[in-house]
Amino acid sequence: MVDASIVKALEANGCTAEDWESVSFASGFDPATVRDVHFSGICRIGVFKKAFDLPGGVRKPSGIYRATLHNVTVGDDSRLSNIRSYIANYDIGEGAHIGNVDKIYVDGPTSFGNGVEVSVLNETGGREVTIHDRLTAQEAYLEAMYRHRPRLIGNLKLFAAKRVEERRSARGVIGRGASIFDTGLVRNVYVGDGAVVDGAARLSNGSLMSRLDSPVLIGRGVIADDFIVQDGSSIEDCTHITRCYVGQACTLGHGYSASDSLFFCNCQEENGEACAVFAGPFTVTHHKSTLLIAGMFSFMNAGSGSNQSNHMYKLGPIHQGALERGSKTSSDSYILWPARIGAFSLVMGRHTTNPDTRDLPFSYLIESKGVTYLIPGVNLRSVGTIRDVQKWPKRDRRVAARRLDKVNFNLLSPYTIDKMVRGINVLEQLKSLSGATSDTYAYQSARITNSALEKGIGFYRMAIEKFLGNSLISRLEKLTEETYLTELKPASDIGLGDWVDISGLIAPHLGVSAILNDVEKGVIGSCDELDARFEKLHDQYYDYEWAWAYQLMLQYFELKDGAITKADLVKIIQRWMESVLKLDQMLYDDARKEFSLSAKTGFGFDGLGATTEADFESVRGEFTTNPFVGAVVEHMKRKRELGESWLRRLG
Repeated sequence: MVDASIVKALEANGCTAEDWESVSFASGFDPATVRDVHFSGICRIGVFKKAFDLPGGVRKPSGIYRATLHNVTVGDDSRLSNIRSYIANYDIGEGAHIGNVDKIYVDGPTSFGNGVEVSVLNETGGREVTIHDRLTAQEAYLEAMYRHRPRLIGNLKLFAAKRVEERRSARGVIGRGASIFDTGLVRNVYVGDGAVVDGAARLSNGSLMSRLDSPVLIGRGVIADDFIVQDGSSIEDCTHITRCYVGQACTLGHGYSASDSLFFCNCQEENGEACAVFAGPFTVTHHKSTLLIAGMFSFMNAGSGSNQSNHMYKLGPIHQGALERGSKTSSDSYILWPARIGAFSLVMGRHTTNPDTRDLPFSYLIESKGVTYLIPGVNLRSVGTIRDVQKWPKRDRRVAARRLDKVNFNLLSPYTIDKMVRGINVLEQLKSLSGATSDTYAYQSARITNSALEKGIGFYRMAIEKFLGNSLISRLEKLTEETYLTELKPASDIGLGDWVDISGLIAPHLGVSAILNDVEKGVIGSCDELDARFEKLHDQYYDYEWAWAYQLMLQYFELKDGAITKADLVKIIQRWMESVLKLDQMLYDDARKEFSLSAKTGFGFDGLGATTEADFESVRGEFTTNPFVGAVVEHMKRKRELGESWLRRLG
């Protein structure tokens, strides 16, 4: 029974209730902290003793002021004020702060965005991914890309359905320390601990998986329907998302618009538009005129005005394409789907002939008078490529203890090196079929000049030798001098064969196939168990890499298994040193172009000669003191010393 003195004091403060017997108050409750509140349904009210320190030096006490609450639990030391309409069917955590909002309610049993199907890649359906609050890039990839294995897809759907039922409830949660200010409608939304919703226009049917150590921020003018947003992410500045999953540490802002799209960890999407996009880790677009549609991307940077077409006005928007990891598009680039662009490639101009360059990574695709020209391997010498690879790990803003997506940042891996091996075979076959003296060669609706072909083979060989030397030295460092030869061979064969990039996770296809088979057989029975298997596969990358590299080393250097000598190791390390230093020298020369005379155009506006030089150096610095240039020089020194050290050890 409610204390009559509390009821009397609350009524004196302008409070009313449909039934005071349905309202309970924690021990130590002070009626002075609740004013102008109407209670209905079953409400439980905590104790309000602390105050909130707000920007500008403002201090406001906890409590409930001017609100209508229906079936609501309010935690200790929370503040609810100026609730224009009502809050219904919510459990509000300790220290939450809610003010100047319209409606916050749960309307019947809901799963808070869990279970929404997102039609990625094909707008008309067929690759739907069921989103839930434990979804990883790897699980989503399997569900979208392995539709030819119906038992696998069926079990993945069951995993998601199980999580949907676990989340289903007729009551919502606003977590500890969460804040919701100046917001319109919040309907059927889970709000995690520490989340900040400041000025959102509408949030409907979703989950903000915020954590105190990795909060979610939803900013001004945001409209979000049928969504899940993972911890550490922010969505601001009138961004509009519909049927979207936003992974950990993502940023969406400046009026971005997205529908039926998945954004995995550390994506940055601003100003432009996305539709039916599978955006793997570190997919970035910053420009108003950029449209990403019906594509799969990762570690990608889209230039201004980039777009793709998935609609040929026949059977609908059914076409799709992929830019493999690390690819970039220049300003005003265009690709007509279907197409597939090889890893770490640069796309410039308009490409309407459906190119497929998956076996020629690190290339430039340049359009001239409607013709696609392919320059194989040239991106291996680009400063921009190396800068990207260095910055991605540094820009990973996820909390280390809970990283959902498995991400491998390696530039050279069995995945990319295998493509280079194939690329050499492709280029050699082109030369053989068309003749070594041909001016141009035709490949997959693109043209390759004779000079570009020869240089491409050279680029790929240097990268292969660099990778094999890196792997060999890493292996030797784990051995003693007495076991250099006897224990060089890998203990497992699981890394052999093809490798795949499962939206950020680089792994042997055999290992992935084992996981797929276990999902189909029921050995893996939940999304958490699936995640654990991918985590194990990710953790064992370097063991598997050596198994693959060892076999390629035997083939590439024409060695016999079990008969490798120290002289063979010396040869490999010498070739490694030569390739590493050549590639580094190319990076050095490429960086120098940024300090050439033409690069200084636009400096020294009111003077010539010395004024231009002084202005340039004051803004950009000198070439020799540039941090990246210094890092390249230091890298060359370290690798030379490392190689010479191993040559001495091997006699």
